[in-house]
Amino acid sequence: MLGAGFFAGAQGRVSFDEGWRFFPGDDSLALTPGYVEDSWRQVDLPHDWSIEGAFNEKNSSGQGEGGLPTGVGWYRKTFSVRDLADRKVYIDFDGVYRNSTVWINGHYLGRRPNGYISFRYELTPWLHTGGGNVIAVRVDNSAQPNSRWYSGSGIYRHVWLETKGVDAIGQWGVFVTTPVAERSRSVVRVNIKLAAPAKAGEKIRLLLWDSAGRIAASGGGALTAGDSVVQRELSFKNVSLWSPVRPYLYRLEVRLEGGKTLLDKDDVMVGVRKFRFDMMHGFFLNDHLLKIWGVCLHHDEGALGAAVNTAAIRRQLKLLKEMGCNAIRTSHNPPAPELLDLCDRMGFLVMDEAFDMWLKKKTKNDYSKDFAEWHERDLSDQIRRDRNHPSVILWSIGNEIREQFDSSGMTIAPELREIVRCWDTTRPITSALTEMDTTKNFIWRSGALDVMGLNYNQGKYDSVPILFPGRPFIGSETMSALATRGHYDMPSDSMRHWPVSSKEKYATGNPDYTVSAYDNVSAYWGSSHEETLKEAKKYPWVSGIFVWSGFDFIGEPVPYPWPARSSYYGIIDLAGFPKDSYWLYQSEWTAKPVLHLFPDWNGHTGEVKDVWVYYSQADEVELYLNDSSLGVRRKEGDAMHVWWRVNWRPGVLKAVSRKAGKVVLTEKVETSGDAARIQLAADRRVMSGDGKDLVFVTIRITDAAGRFVSDAADAVRVDVSGAGRLAAMDNGYQADLSGFHANPHKTYNGLCLAVIQAQKKSGEVLVRVSGQGLQPAVLKLECR
Repeated sequence: MLGAGFFAGAQGRVSFDEGWRFFPGDDSLALTPGYVEDSWRQVDLPHDWSIEGAFNEKNSSGQGEGGLPTGVGWYRKTFSVRDLADRKVYIDFDGVYRNSTVWINGHYLGRRPNGYISFRYELTPWLHTGGGNVIAVRVDNSAQPNSRWYSGSGIYRHVWLETKGVDAIGQWGVFVTTPVAERSRSVVRVNIKLAAPAKAGEKIRLLLWDSAGRIAASGGGALTAGDSVVQRELSFKNVSLWSPVRPYLYRLEVRLEGGKTLLDKDDVMVGVRKFRFDMMHGFFLNDHLLKIWGVCLHHDEGALGAAVNTAAIRRQLKLLKEMGCNAIRTSHNPPAPELLDLCDRMGFLVMDEAFDMWLKKKTKNDYSKDFAEWHERDLSDQIRRDRNHPSVILWSIGNEIREQFDSSGMTIAPELREIVRCWDTTRPITSALTEMDTTKNFIWRSGALDVMGLNYNQGKYDSVPILFPGRPFIGSETMSALATRGHYDMPSDSMRHWPVSSKEKYATGNPDYTVSAYDNVSAYWGSSHEETLKEAKKYPWVSGIFVWSGFDFIGEPVPYPWPARSSYYGIIDLAGFPKDSYWLYQSEWTAKPVLHLFPDWNGHTGEVKDVWVYYSQADEVELYLNDSSLGVRRKEGDAMHVWWRVNWRPGVLKAVSRKAGKVVLTEKVETSGDAARIQLAADRRVMSGDGKDLVFVTIRITDAAGRFVSDAADAVRVDVSGAGRLAAMDNGYQADLSGFHANPHKTYNGLCLAVIQAQKKSGEVLVRVSGQGLQPAVLKLECR
């Protein structure tokens, strides 16, 4: 065990997440090896201390970052090593937010201000063989505000310890491209940077394995003494190409050998694909036209905060995949490596974004203060780390950068382009711009962009070839439509901008801080979902769009003041429950039959409700109330939904879609009685007993007959026994200040989420959910 035992000096890379001590405060003596840390809390990484705190508008992070605490924190870990002869030991941090400083045995290793970048330090010269080695990390997130959204605080991504020989492959030293990508024959080109010049007798051996564990190609060859960078190629036939529909991956094994001895090895997952952007016809993948239907994602995982968890990211991507989404924009920073790994495996295209600001600030203490000193190193490290992912198709050098408005954009943008091109010449470069007047947009004028990225301005899509000649185009950020899941304001056929303009900081809105889910509310700079979707579909030169945003996220709670503390933009709410617009996208972005009827059918005498239906793979929809037809509707022109205005009566509202007169789908909503029962549904029943894996349990309130109670606000308590524990709870309501660790936790509009985390053991996990006046429910899970 690394925290208490020995780290064998044998070559390899191992997790260094377990057995840390954490102190939420500052103590300058904590860097010293002999410091007494007995009172510090034991934590395993990844760890985000901000999410553990209480929402408070007086916290220095402010409402924009969700009003959660920040400050300074220290981490320490004691470990032992042995057998270090002729070997080097490195520590790799996937990401620390922010301003991290690291010491080994009291020796200063360095600092990294950027909270989203991965970095490495060598430990070898200062290690003590046998034991008592102390790694100390100070994290300083006290200078606030420094972000426009929730960032989290701490060592919130994974940490690794890697041991290598002197003769080794350099960090991120393997770069794989596919200059020929055809099913009949493909070429995999491998560039390798060695950590030290090659010695006589050393060689490179390449093995390309298919998904069935068979060798698809092999090659390599002897190295010339003194080589530090080498290139080799593999050619093979009967190739499986990578695409979002079939994300086929090969595994490339790169071996550095000296005689019969393996000196070092690196494995790279390879997706064989080719793509191009065409300025008039859009995006082509493997010579097939493909519309990029994407979303923007911030890095938080809802109630879990910023601490990286693969199961949580997988759940987000699975929901988006089922919606028809095929692309992710990493807004507005380098993502966790796990996100890109999953995008490779699950089939998403990625716009990999670097910066939210350059030298001109957006918040008082943001990265603009560090840009001049660190941008070259940070951008280089991002490109080198991420360039082997087949999912990555675009490098974005910035989001809504303020230098687009002055001449400094003419010099900085080309400099960033050259940094990218130093490490990767195979992918186009973009930036998410806002200025439509090209005479005033200095980033556009710099000529640094291969693809024009534009945020919003959907009303100008028809003029893109004239306004931005000579460059392909993508809607890099769109919509900013607002909604609260399960809340509906009448009438539904009038569009509202909340706030109305830049002169108004907040909207008057609703007293309970809700926003209607009818898709008729957006921020003043944006649009409804349907409005921009229609424009994107209409013009072939729009290669695609990225919707703002895929999920609600903590912070940036436009359009409301406190106590609103998380965003309203998501197609899916913070708890992972889809809003109604989810089915709009599913009806437009997939080929599956869709029928979604809303709103709920609880009401009062005299109430009038607008009833909407999203549908696809059908000609028409007929609506029934208590088996009486309310008429047939068909989408006319470019309409994406049909609707009725209905006088409410209790009973059953039913929609039936038909194609050529035959029923395709039927859906109904019913008037419910009082809340009486709890229903539980898990996204899966088995999880790994590794102490990290998660199961997401949906808590649903029904009446005695099992009908969903759409306005239920019951407090529910979750008790977990066996090989699991309760990690967090959430209900998706943007102004709920009860905190993600509150238990009991109120449902919102009938739903609540419980996140169950595995312990480090196998066995049964029993989840019992109860509430006053409600019939409890029990769910059995298993850890293996």
